[in-house]
Amino acid sequence: MARQGADLAGEARFVDAMVPRAARILDAGSGSGRVGGALAAAGHAVTGVDLDPELVAAARADHPGPDWRVGDLAELDLPGTGFDVIVSAGNVMAFLAPATRVPVLRNLRRHLAAGGRVVAGFGAGRGYPFDAFLADAASAGLRSDLLLSTWDLRPFTPDADFLVAVLALA
Repeated sequence: MARQGADLAGEARFVDAMVPRAARILDAGSGSGRVGGALAAAGHAVTGVDLDPELVAAARADHPGPDWRVGDLAELDLPGTGFDVIVSAGNVMAFLAPATRVPVLRNLRRHLAAGGRVVAGFGAGRGYPFDAFLADAASAGLRSDLLLSTWDLRPFTPDADFLVAVLALA
């Protein structure tokens, strides 16, 4: 995708614009570290968590510096004072088992610092309707601050095929 000119850092630029330098950022569902690695390169303290040990190993190899961990977002329990932003890009929310969706959102909420935000982006047609996600977020104690249809700030519309939700403590 990079060779074809695809923008592989749009999510990281979006999150970077939300916080000052050296912010604490959790990359929830970090995969191979693409987003968290870019945020670390921009000067942030990044922790990345993914269920797949092979992807975490790739993140460690390709993006040294962040704290990459193997873990289940439904059982997340990280020490510290909370994250300034928690980013969940790459359709992570749509990959969650339905029974774990609200527990994951509750855990993300629990790991936010005061004034922190959760940013989640995923596509339509992946088994997690946007209205169901927003209802689950509300039941987990998160409110919608901003809804977009792309990482490049296009407004969300009812017919959007992608959602970028910026959520805050309710």
